[in-house]
Amino acid sequence: MLHGIGMTSQRTRARMIERLREKGIRNEAVLAAMSAVPRHIFVEEALASRAYEDHALPLGMGQTISQPYIVARMIELLLDGRSALGKTLEIGAGCGYQAAVLGQLTNEVYAVERIASLLEKAKVNMRQLQQFNVRLKHADGQMGLPEAAPFDSIIVAAAGERAPPALLQQLAPGGRLVLPIGTTEQHLDLIECTSQGWVEKRLDAVRFVPLLAGTQ
Repeated sequence: MLHGIGMTSQRTRARMIERLREKGIRNEAVLAAMSAVPRHIFVEEALASRAYEDHALPLGMGQTISQPYIVARMIELLLDGRSALGKTLEIGAGCGYQAAVLGQLTNEVYAVERIASLLEKAKVNMRQLQQFNVRLKHADGQMGLPEAAPFDSIIVAAAGERAPPALLQQLAPGGRLVLPIGTTEQHLDLIECTSQGWVEKRLDAVRFVPLLAGTQ
């Protein structure tokens, strides 16, 4: 029975990767990372049959696990033209799925989550995967993680009206920040830290939960 479940997961994962290719994801390292992480272990058991669909799914506490395409797209933007992600910070770890994908692409991932119960789920999931290069912390994501800064890559899984100043300050020279910006209408922003300052590029329309301050 367990073997059958594993085979089903492999087939549905392969279909997910083909859909990502069809939607324009071209970076083979990103596709391999997406393929390597079993998304079904990160969703509620009742939703496991939908784990590899290209949809965001509810996690509880008003939060969601991001749509596979959006995860792949944001990581591809961080990698574009670079050989590696380097030291990476994720804001909004949720259940840990995106952090697990990031952990396939770099040796050093720091993931911050403001909701303690979700962070505990993420820790359980990481232990199940034996993915020990992801460090999880209960903290206010708008403040980043100054004790581990600077970061070569920062990815944010919730939308604010602007890039939090603390995150900009924690970017390493040459570093990149990708995040959703906006309230009723949102878009992805890619910000690079250059010798001339921050260079911002407005990209795809998206829909994310709001970036909230504080912890709970």
